[in-house]
Amino acid sequence: MKKILALLVIAPMLISCSGSKNNAFDEAYVKDTNGFDILMGQFAHNIENIWGLNEVLIAGPKDYVKYSDQYYTRSHINFDAGTITIETIAGTNPSANLRQAIISTLLVGEDPGNVDLYSDANDIEISREPMLYGQVLDNTGQPIRWQGRAASFADYLIQNKLQRRQSGLHIIYSVTIQMVPNHLNKRAHKYLPMVREASAKYGVDQSLILAIMQTESAFNPYAVSHADALGLMQVVQHSAGVDVFKSEGKWGKPSRSYLFDPQNNINTGTAYLAMLQNVYLGNITNPTSRRYAVITAYNGGAGSVLRVFSSNKTQAFNIINNMAPGDVYTTLTTKHPSGESRRYLYKVNNTQKSYRRID
Repeated sequence: MKKILALLVIAPMLISCSGSKNNAFDEAYVKDTNGFDILMGQFAHNIENIWGLNEVLIAGPKDYVKYSDQYYTRSHINFDAGTITIETIAGTNPSANLRQAIISTLLVGEDPGNVDLYSDANDIEISREPMLYGQVLDNTGQPIRWQGRAASFADYLIQNKLQRRQSGLHIIYSVTIQMVPNHLNKRAHKYLPMVREASAKYGVDQSLILAIMQTESAFNPYAVSHADALGLMQVVQHSAGVDVFKSEGKWGKPSRSYLFDPQNNINTGTAYLAMLQNVYLGNITNPTSRRYAVITAYNGGAGSVLRVFSSNKTQAFNIINNMAPGDVYTTLTTKHPSGESRRYLYKVNNTQKSYRRID
């Protein structure tokens, strides 16, 4: 297992939300993506061998999942639902394993570069400003910043909230922590200064940036897709990352660590939105119709948006420009070949409305 997990750490992170790739990267994209898929399958298989068929849990865009104790203990933060679940199948002293995992999870920092989600290493660096600070309150109603308070809360949870269930041959011991009701808004406000800066720099509405972030990751700085799109805006190196670097006169592609930095991720994702808005789909004259097209293209690529209307790019622009914005929206949410892209436009458009008056 250790060998496979080591390979996972160095596997190229390739899948993009953009769907836009030039020919120079097509072969590498397919080869590396297939390799990563195989490695992730092996990782899931190894988790299945330890936890059982129905208990495989791996990090995702809105789910932080970290294993420890030779993979017998894990922490799961569901950023969408606002729940934190710590559980263990350790047969000896499960309370001690849970206690350590609770403390580490409550105090984990916001730098994904310091945590390897694909190993069981207890490599979590205690942060002066934990990622969950203010989003979780202890049993006395206080936010948790220091180890002493985290340890006291862990003891309280184990004494009062410990649960057990049977799964296959294992007894799973767990505690679940509810985040504060407005946890999503707290994370949005945390990144708001970066979003405003990127909005001003690239000319993209901040409400759209925030809506994309919420839809892609629920503001999870550790976000990875099943094929490892990275960070808050789920950007990938070989497509959107390459396009943005090229437009800014940089060579190559952004690194994994670069895209896991929140400010870099927001800048890169916003720069790509600007390219969709001003270059790839800039010939759409109505700003509302163009916004619908940009949102859909961020998920499935600009080419797939235009092909909904015509296989000829010029004709597609003409058709869109002769349609009312509402008809463009209806067409993209009902006739785009990708069900994910159809739902994506609906989600982002609705979410954007809630961010138009954010302070």
